Amino acid sequence: MQLKPIGVNFVNQIWPRVEKHISSGLEFSGGDFTAENVKVYLTLGQWLLIVVVGENEIKGALTISFLNYPNDRVAFITAIGGRLISNKDTYRQLCEIAKSHGATKIQGAARPSVVRLWRKLGFSEKYTIVENKL
Repeated sequence: MQLKPIGVNFVNQIWPRVEKHISSGLEFSGGDFTAENVKVYLTLGQWLLIVVVGENEIKGALTISFLNYPNDRVAFITAIGGRLISNKDTYRQLCEIAKSHGATKIQGAARPSVVRLWRKLGFSEKYTIVENKL
């Protein structure tokens, strides 16, 4: 499988083919974002869309926001969806894409099953996010 970053000029063209993957990636987000919110961030160029292509078809998609801290530029995975798209090769490609955008770290918020999967790719648990809606 190959990861392909999508330029902001092409988000609207490809959106109908990736929306289902982005929506599935948001199922466990607790309502922080809707697919339409994600599309807005992508079309404004605030987030980056990456598609996962295999066998000449889109198998998944992910979105990244970039956060600048004093000591690092973090590529934060804001949504990811697809089937069997996380492996060492796709992660290596993701690292290269993130580095090409100046990132020095990759982070994401994940439920326990995803944490276990991404641990196999070299991620470590940094902290747990808790929430109380006011």
